[in-house]
Amino acid sequence: MTAASRLPVASVVLASVLGSVSCASMGTTAPAVEQPDIGVAVPEAWTTPDLPPTDVAPAGELEAGDSEGLAPDWWTAFGDPALDQAVQRALEQNRDLVAAASRLEQAAADSRIAGSGLLPTVEASFNGSRRKQNFIGFPIPGSAGSVLSTVSSNMGVSLDTTWEADLWGRLRAGARASLADLQATAADYRGAQLSIAGQTVKAWLAAVEARQQISLAEETVVSFRASSEQVRARFESGLRSSLDVRLSLSSLAGAEALLQQRRQQLDATQRQLGVLLGQYSRVDFPIATELPDVPAAVPAGLPADLVRRRPDLVAAERRLASINQQLVVAERDLYPRISLTGSTGTASGALKTLLDPAFSVWSFAGSLLQPIFQGGRLRAGVDRAEARVDESLATYAAAALQAYAEVEAALAAEAFFLERLGYLTVSAEQSRSAVGLAEDRYRSGLESFVTVLESQRLALQGDGELIAARRLLLENRVDLYLALGGGFHELEAPVLLRVDRDPATVSSDPQ
Repeated sequence: MTAASRLPVASVVLASVLGSVSCASMGTTAPAVEQPDIGVAVPEAWTTPDLPPTDVAPAGELEAGDSEGLAPDWWTAFGDPALDQAVQRALEQNRDLVAAASRLEQAAADSRIAGSGLLPTVEASFNGSRRKQNFIGFPIPGSAGSVLSTVSSNMGVSLDTTWEADLWGRLRAGARASLADLQATAADYRGAQLSIAGQTVKAWLAAVEARQQISLAEETVVSFRASSEQVRARFESGLRSSLDVRLSLSSLAGAEALLQQRRQQLDATQRQLGVLLGQYSRVDFPIATELPDVPAAVPAGLPADLVRRRPDLVAAERRLASINQQLVVAERDLYPRISLTGSTGTASGALKTLLDPAFSVWSFAGSLLQPIFQGGRLRAGVDRAEARVDESLATYAAAALQAYAEVEAALAAEAFFLERLGYLTVSAEQSRSAVGLAEDRYRSGLESFVTVLESQRLALQGDGELIAARRLLLENRVDLYLALGGGFHELEAPVLLRVDRDPATVSSDPQ
């Protein structure tokens, strides 16, 4: 791996975009950010009530307007340094992010191409020719039968310039549309970063849960083996029938099979985590043996703040702005175009005189092109652009409603998960106590071995469900972070890149 490939992808891409945008177009800025009206009443605060206080996870206050409570590195709230290292590596080496970075570079190049139309094109050319011409039929005294001919040379150097006067703003609208597309692609890149971070955290939590489930399965195998040995001893003493022995051996084999299943799940999760980190096969990080505690509740802020934080909504708004500018281009196509062309240089029959001002030549021309009849193509282009604006607005509205729903669902789900976790905790405790009682009564001859098996099964199921529920609660918190935009504060700045006339003034344009 080269030194350049080890650099963080975000740094390389951001530098590339800034360099590209600075050369995009003189005097052109991206369309202003205007949050579209989605036609649906949005409440002033989230409708999901505050989470109930529990001992499992502090509820906290979901105060309106506190949109700065989310940290950019939100995954550090789980308190696992190895997880922090894994997410950082994923953000630097994940191949999907490399692809997203390439798309961002392509958008930057497209922006430069679109902005170049505002400036004149200048081309230098050199041409040379040598020509022989015969004059047949002209009599030449003293040279009977010969043909009069002449050989001439011509060489020229010229500097040619072409420029279209953008009187109606057609070219500027095209450049603004391209800049908005670039901003949308930058938001897509930030969204890809957010998604990869979320996937990495979820895969990490799944691996930790798998390790806990393995530990539980190993303890169960040890416990079932001890029970099986006790049952065999009682059978050999003539106190119990062979049925108890067979039931105990069946339970032991089932526990060992479950242990292998848990190990396979951990192996598969580690390999998937390796893919997210951009490396071959399994990860080389030490994975924790227990799931972390649930972080304190997230300050969710106002629903209106969501459109400034979520990269997918930023991208949707920027694409709507781009299509609005494309509508302007389609409308301006109906107007006349004025083009100016000029050329200056020298022309001579001798190479050594090409730089002599005495042989200078020049030309200047202007043209006016007014579309009159094109079979309705231009009008249809306007209609098509208007329909695309309507489509983009509907797409933005759908994305906004989906974003609001994801936040509300994650907030509500956390309350349900906490309630469920409380009940599962009680269930697991009671099941473990029941195992001890059933074993004591079995040794005393007061209960059958079937009761012991059933209590063991319920205890194993309860402990397993409790571990899985804790992981689901943590995953829901990840979903809430993602739904809120992940706390990427820089989404409110570098996504929108301002371009002024002086390239040195290229800077972030906060929303």
